[in-house]
Amino acid sequence: MPQAIFDIRWIDLVDVLIVAFIIYRLMLLVKGTRAEKMLWGLAIIVLVYFISQRMELFTLHWILSNFLSSIVIIVIVVFQRDIRRVLVQVGKTSLFGRGERLREELFEELARATFQMSEKKIGALIVLERNVGLGDYLEMGIDVDAKVSSEMLVSIFNPTSPTHDGAAIIRKGRISRVGCFLPLTKDPEISKTLGTRHRAALGLTEETDAAVIVVSEETGEVSLVSDGKIDRNMNAEAFRQRLKSSFLEANP
Repeated sequence: MPQAIFDIRWIDLVDVLIVAFIIYRLMLLVKGTRAEKMLWGLAIIVLVYFISQRMELFTLHWILSNFLSSIVIIVIVVFQRDIRRVLVQVGKTSLFGRGERLREELFEELARATFQMSEKKIGALIVLERNVGLGDYLEMGIDVDAKVSSEMLVSIFNPTSPTHDGAAIIRKGRISRVGCFLPLTKDPEISKTLGTRHRAALGLTEETDAAVIVVSEETGEVSLVSDGKIDRNMNAEAFRQRLKSSFLEANP
């Protein structure tokens, strides 16, 4: 009998490791999002379900049993945006094609343009593609395919430009399209002080792993949005460091 306890095949260990890895990756994907709180809530419900069964609390057990029998449908409805994000990340693309990383001059051009617009209170929305491709959003807007430069970006978001209100998407180290419209966040807990640009940035980063630069037209405040989180009122040095770290995390 004791010998049977240790009679474990190597394939069983592989099976356990694969499941553990999948659970770990799922936890990382929902960490810091509204889905994390909901998953904790579901975990508590499951725990109460087993406790009610153990303690023979029949009415409570019956209610939770009926609730959990529909858990798959509930999860799909509640987490549809998060599920979509996970599926997109499974088929993620290379950041800038052929393993090319953002170069130092690209960061500098972005920082220069961002704070030039900040000083003049020119509103801007700049999207940087990371691992998840943004092909769905490239179908909108105007095709540009231009080198990233501070002069180009400032001209795109000039108040007299027809592309001023849309987003500029940087893909494979170049400005791919401008005047693009992004999905607005549906998070009911978002601050009422955030405008349409911030809501669009949050909406896109809830569905993809893109990093989005936002310049407020009202205050000139510079924000960087990624993974559904927003860093606000950044100075030039903090902006550069945060932008670089975002892409180092995406390309370890």
